[in-house]
Amino acid sequence: MTGRRRPSSRPFRAAVAALCTAVGASLLSGCGAVLSNKSDSDPITVMTWAPEGTKATNMPGMPAMAKAFARWVNDSGGIHGRKLEVVTCNERNDAVQAAGCAQQAKEDKAVAVVGSYSQYGRSFISPLEVAGIPYIGGYGLTQEEFDSPYSYPVNGGQAALLVGNGRQLASRCERTALVRPDTIAGDELPQLLNTGLRAGNRADAHDVRAPEGAGDYSKQAATALEGVGADSSLGGADQGAALENSCVTAALGNRTGTFFDSFRRVQENHPKVRIASILGGVRQSLIDSTGGTSSPLEGTYATGWYPAGDDPRWNPMKKVINKYAFDDNRIDPDDPGTQTTWIGYTVLRSVLMSLHADDISARTVRNALDNGHAVNTGGLTPTLRWGYDDTLHVPNYSRIVNADVTYQMVRDGRLVAVRKGFVNVSKILERYHPAD
Repeated sequence: MTGRRRPSSRPFRAAVAALCTAVGASLLSGCGAVLSNKSDSDPITVMTWAPEGTKATNMPGMPAMAKAFARWVNDSGGIHGRKLEVVTCNERNDAVQAAGCAQQAKEDKAVAVVGSYSQYGRSFISPLEVAGIPYIGGYGLTQEEFDSPYSYPVNGGQAALLVGNGRQLASRCERTALVRPDTIAGDELPQLLNTGLRAGNRADAHDVRAPEGAGDYSKQAATALEGVGADSSLGGADQGAALENSCVTAALGNRTGTFFDSFRRVQENHPKVRIASILGGVRQSLIDSTGGTSSPLEGTYATGWYPAGDDPRWNPMKKVINKYAFDDNRIDPDDPGTQTTWIGYTVLRSVLMSLHADDISARTVRNALDNGHAVNTGGLTPTLRWGYDDTLHVPNYSRIVNADVTYQMVRDGRLVAVRKGFVNVSKILERYHPAD
């Protein structure tokens, strides 16, 4: 069911205008407010936030993609003739700034926050809820994005990625180490990965905590190797046997490449261990910058939310980028942040077009989504709906409606799919229990 179109208020406004003219505006309080046709012509304001210029993970491509999407929409006639205006905010990987961005969304009268990135869900969700502003297509880092009734996630977040990565590695890895941020958001990752490993009858991963903004991860690399059986006291043959079928997976966002660089140097004195990550950590730009076909990332496993970057289903997004952001090098079409923003704005546009031009607000956007408005994303996700019967009700992640992931690997210098189609991990997610 899509949002209902409300009858036009223009005849009513015309009648009131005539009445005001006849009796005089001073004799009829509120004439000025009623006569105003502001909502029919003013821009529709939305916000996108992400960290930029920080020492940790940066996502400048997300607000840049949002701006490009708006230029495309406005060049195509807007939303029922109204301009889509995107306001951006630098979240700075800071809890106070995340709350400040949410407050700015309220002050700017945004009808939604779309396609954004923050690890501080506790800081931004409450202000949005108080203001009644929906959060559409967040990157999926925090639990709050998956339990707030004002949040409408387009993917399964870190939960689906880590569970999927665990299940992917379980088919090959007898021992696994996970290198992850030493943060509140990072504290849930080991339990999620272990849920996937257990589904494949494997032991829990060795948990290695790492600082987010480090320039070197040699210590963590050595700890990870030890966690999967490395022992410098063993000889070459014995060492190879000890590390056979061992894997190290990293979930450090933009710092994943830094970790793998440290890992490569530390591992030089050991037999090869298979490495893995989740999408966002391993991306095509990182593979290209580290040697392409000769990259040390060759053979790396990766779990993502969406089809691989070379999939033709991304062509509409790439056409928009080429036409409306051709010279903006912040936008990487293979980056999951850029892709999530594209899908988030696809949802927004679909919802806005289902509403009447003069009845678009945060409230009507939420109502349409809550009442089961369905969004076709061109095969990048299953059809998205957020009605009560559409959510999966996973513990701590009750807002998940899309638990699909894709299994990929680096082959011949390209990040490609290793199996056709999506893998649905909803049944594995149902086994996740935070108290374990």
